[in-house]
Amino acid sequence: MHYISTRSQEMVTSAEAIARGIAGDGGLYVPESFPVLSADAVAKLIPMSYKERAKYLLSLFLTDYSVAEIDRCVEGAYTGNFDHDEPAPLAEVEKNMCLLELWHGPTCAFKDMALQLLPRLLTVAVDKVEKGKQIVILVATSGDTGKAALEGFADVPGTRIVVFYPCDGVSAMQKLQMITQDGANVAVAGIKGNFDDAQTGVKAIFADERMRALLAQHNMAFSSANSINFGRLVPQVVYYVSAWCDLIKTGKLQRMDRFNVVVPTGNFGNILAAYYAKQMGVPVDKFVCASNRNNVLTDFLKSGIYDRNRAFYATSSPSMDILISSNLERLLFHVSGGDGAMVSHWMKQLSTSGKYAVSDEVRQRIQSEFFGGFCDEESTRRTIGELFEKDHYLCDPHTAVAVDVYRQYAKQTGDRKLALIASTASAYKFAPAVLPAVYVG
Repeated sequence: MHYISTRSQEMVTSAEAIARGIAGDGGLYVPESFPVLSADAVAKLIPMSYKERAKYLLSLFLTDYSVAEIDRCVEGAYTGNFDHDEPAPLAEVEKNMCLLELWHGPTCAFKDMALQLLPRLLTVAVDKVEKGKQIVILVATSGDTGKAALEGFADVPGTRIVVFYPCDGVSAMQKLQMITQDGANVAVAGIKGNFDDAQTGVKAIFADERMRALLAQHNMAFSSANSINFGRLVPQVVYYVSAWCDLIKTGKLQRMDRFNVVVPTGNFGNILAAYYAKQMGVPVDKFVCASNRNNVLTDFLKSGIYDRNRAFYATSSPSMDILISSNLERLLFHVSGGDGAMVSHWMKQLSTSGKYAVSDEVRQRIQSEFFGGFCDEESTRRTIGELFEKDHYLCDPHTAVAVDVYRQYAKQTGDRKLALIASTASAYKFAPAVLPAVYVG
């Protein structure tokens, strides 16, 4: 298994992709091809534990890691760090609607699913391709990634980590989690601006030849813990495949039954992981991309025009307050037939003018699999309250956005297939938004 840049034909191993984080041309690494799960492989996966499934699936993507290395990474990540050692349980809330709870880790957010594993994968990768170097991890966060990355990398030998977050763009709990992080190798910096400003700044540092040369003089190298790093993405593929196996195991689905996946997303990484699971053979019918008031992805999925030149809103679902969705670049590469030159052209337009338009052919390919919708603040509050009152289920604002957009999709299309909805954070991380929504006294 090799990985290529979305903007050129640069090709690397999985260890090189994870160690570098981002390609030298500014592109993102994607698999040269996708492993396909045979019927026999699925039959073996269904009775397995989450850790067993993770080891098997990671071995398909990380072919230059040994069995022992993958085993050590997975055991370290998923043993004792998640409630009841069940990292991704399912909760059936309504008929034909299952929530994939991804927030049972140490920071109560879905980012733990990858960021408990990535530091382990990264240290193995560095030992293979950058032996002896200290890795400097740069992270831009809209809230949850920062704390999960700090927690995962704290005091990991051979690493330093710097997290940049928007001072006024995260919840009080998210900020408190970050600025109180222990660890001799961690640093946190609040910036004036929003997540897009932080992400743009981090990418600029990665692309700065002088900075890379300065680090090299001190036997250091940059890497990333954001979802631009494939090492962040592949653990997310695991939990979608695992959820499908659990749906079969519990009788909610038959082996070839098609179902829909609904994801609240701003940076497009979490929903892209589900798309990758489909490329492996998971029978997903429609990907429902749920946005909050910052609905740049909704507009793109409907029109084929990506335009970040719009008002930015601070919402009750801050992890989705994003106008530049980095992982969309990977999807564009795949649906354009691997046209790195075209992807590079679109990304240059986004950088210079803040917008680009894909061809009708590319737009139609995306629309054949993706539905985009958004949920405003009032609908978010109403959905939290309804789920609590009618179903006795307490959800956070991000999950509420996904539930509301799924309901919009079902109403518009009449599609009643089982929906797997990614629940991305604990309600208790967003108490100021959740409490008024459920308080009826």
